[in-house]
Amino acid sequence: MSAALAAPAVVKPRRNIELVLLVLALMISIGASLLAGINNPQTINGDFWFQSSLLAVASLAIHITLRIKAPYADPFILPVVVALNGLGLAMIHRLDGPKSDVGNTQLRWTLIAVACTIALIWFLKDHRILRRFTYISLAASAVLLIMPMIPGLTAGDINGAQLWIKIGPFTFQPGEIAKLTLAIFFAGYLSVNRDLILLAGRKVGPLQFPRFRDLGPMLAAWAVSIGILVLQRDMGTSFMFFSLFMVMIYVATGRVSWVLIGVVLIAVAGIVASQLFSHVKYRMESWSNAFDPEVYGREFGGSGQIVQGLFGMADGGIFGTGLGQGLPQLVPYANSDMIIASFGEELGLIGLAAMILLYLILITRGFRAALGARDSFGKLLGVGLSFVMAVQCFVVIGGVTRLIPLTGLTTPFLAAGGSSLLANWIVVGLLLMISNAARGPVDTSPLRDGEGPLDEVPSVSATADAGTDVETTLTQEVRP
Repeated sequence: MSAALAAPAVVKPRRNIELVLLVLALMISIGASLLAGINNPQTINGDFWFQSSLLAVASLAIHITLRIKAPYADPFILPVVVALNGLGLAMIHRLDGPKSDVGNTQLRWTLIAVACTIALIWFLKDHRILRRFTYISLAASAVLLIMPMIPGLTAGDINGAQLWIKIGPFTFQPGEIAKLTLAIFFAGYLSVNRDLILLAGRKVGPLQFPRFRDLGPMLAAWAVSIGILVLQRDMGTSFMFFSLFMVMIYVATGRVSWVLIGVVLIAVAGIVASQLFSHVKYRMESWSNAFDPEVYGREFGGSGQIVQGLFGMADGGIFGTGLGQGLPQLVPYANSDMIIASFGEELGLIGLAAMILLYLILITRGFRAALGARDSFGKLLGVGLSFVMAVQCFVVIGGVTRLIPLTGLTTPFLAAGGSSLLANWIVVGLLLMISNAARGPVDTSPLRDGEGPLDEVPSVSATADAGTDVETTLTQEVRP
């Protein structure tokens, strides 16, 4: 039988698979809390069962929302996120002191984040609608990044960085939301201007360099990154924003020259900043001389935090000391910046490797959703959001293990921090919507603003050399 007469493939929602995996994720999460409480029996009380029930109800609420509004969404993303979020809650409650409310605050932020994700899935019918807000997203990003420096809003310096605003008794980090709005801006800008960037420029050897006027967005991203580094004293956020733009422009154009220019810009800025600004110099020296007792006159050298974390993970070994049986509380900020070290001590190398594999599954499913998207905006947005999460994991785990300097970024879904939890749950909601459009039946109805049907992906024709046309098509469809 010819391909033309072959029956079309049946698209399966696979929500039942998601439900089974979700139950397994809840068992892991609640089981982790139970194991952590065995050594501290007073924590296994009415609050334990109440909190476990809330997590289960919130998770099932998202599952039911997906069944109604996004039945073809990726079935593996939600269970992985619930497992990571639940493990984070278990460790934070385990480290939570008797007079502290950090664990309950994290649970409240989890419920708020889940509610926002449900609202996003319910009301955002098509992710392409976000392309209408390309330049509004840029303006919103600027406002969000400036907010921590506005008198009356700023929460001041916290651990050497000025990243938070104060809203009543709470603090919030607007930069976490800015990564979403910047991703929307970059995706919208590149999906519209990709042809101009590809067609224009000068070829030097095997590399195609853009025109100076097309360097505007890159220079703007560079300026934003360096501005954060200088004014807000945060290397991690600076690196994350610039990496976000670099990967999105590389995916849009396929030009290695953009990556080379970006690497040179950020490297020069980093070297200059390490010489001019004391907080950057301190970060670099505490990383390179972490074990040197003569640095800053500290007992453990340049960074007692890093050294204590390394000692804790070494004590955990391969199998760990067991949840609730280690001493991760000896490490400063064990429930936030160093929560990876806390898990490494109590779950060991095997447990920590399993958690990293969960992140790997989550990120690859995000890339898979982006690859399957039938529009260039969805592809770029999915890649950008997935890559941001990958960068956060790399920077945090690399800092804890002393591969790179330690920064203030939070581990997605694990570390204490409401703004990070909210932003990452919204990322998950957007990835679920993109995957639903990628895996679902072809939608040929145009949007009200005149955009093409959902399965229409424009081709990009670029003149690579005199008289040579290179056509790049992004029309392949992937059904996970």
